[in-house]
Amino acid sequence: MSAFEHASRATKGARNYQEDTALFWSGPDAVQSERGAGDANGAGVLAVLADGMGGHAGGALASRMACESFIKAYAAQTGSNRERLVEGLSAANQSIADTVDSNPMLAGMGSTLVGVTFGADGIEWVSVGDSPLLLYRRGEIALLNEDHSLAPELDRLAAAGAISEEEAKRDPRRHMLRSAVTGDDIDLVDLSRRPLKIEPGDYIILASDGLQTLEPVEIERIVAAYADDGATAVANALIRAVEALKDPHQDNATVIAVRLVPQPAREDATAESTQGGQPS
Repeated sequence: MSAFEHASRATKGARNYQEDTALFWSGPDAVQSERGAGDANGAGVLAVLADGMGGHAGGALASRMACESFIKAYAAQTGSNRERLVEGLSAANQSIADTVDSNPMLAGMGSTLVGVTFGADGIEWVSVGDSPLLLYRRGEIALLNEDHSLAPELDRLAAAGAISEEEAKRDPRRHMLRSAVTGDDIDLVDLSRRPLKIEPGDYIILASDGLQTLEPVEIERIVAAYADDGATAVANALIRAVEALKDPHQDNATVIAVRLVPQPAREDATAESTQGGQPS
C-alpha cells in the first residue's frame, strides 16, 4: 500500500495576522493543522489548503471554515474521489454562505481552496482561486491546477503584444481573483479529469500564493536540495527562503509538502534473493 509523508509550514510574512489554513486528513478524527507532519497510508488521504480574504477576522475564519467543512463533507461521502471532492467544495462554499447569512458584518469574506486526494492510483484534486498545486519530478516543477487570478489573462495580453511583459507583471490587478469560495455561485472550478500517477521521489506541494514571491526556478532548486531529507525539510526550506527575501509587502505564505515514500521490500523476499533460493 502507498505511504505518503507530509509536512506543513507557514509564515505571516509582512502581515501581523494569518489568513491561510492548511489541514491534512488521513481518517476519522485525524485532522492535523498548519505545523502537522507525519505519515499516512494510501487509504483516505486528503490535503486541503485555503487562503482567506476579508480582513483579519473574516479571512482567517473563511479559510478555516472552508478547510474544515471540505474535510467533513469528503469524509462523510462514499462515492468516487471526484464526487467526494466536488461535495467537499460545495460544503465549503455553503458554510461561508451560512455564516454570512447569520452575520452580515462578515459579508465579503471568502477564500481560495485546493484539495488533493492521495492514493494507490495517484492524486486527484479540485481547486478554486490562485493557490498553486505543484508537482516536483526529476528536478522540475510543474503547475497542475489552473490559476483563477487575472495574472494568466495579463500574460496572454503580453504574449499577444497588446501590453509589455513589464506592464503585465506590474499591473495592480494581477492578483485579483476571477473565482473564489465566497458563498455565491463559483465561476471557475479546476477539477482533475483522472488520477495522476505519482512516482517515488515526486513531491506534491500545495501553497498559498505567498509562495510565488519565489521564482519557479528557485522553488525547483530548493526542493531538489532538500528532497532526500523528507517533506519536513522541504517545507521548512521553502518558508525560510520566502522569509529571507524580506519583501516589505510579503503576503502570508503556507505550504504543504507531500511525497510518496518508497516502501521497504518484504524481509522474506530479501532473504530469498540473497540466499539464491532453497536447495533441492
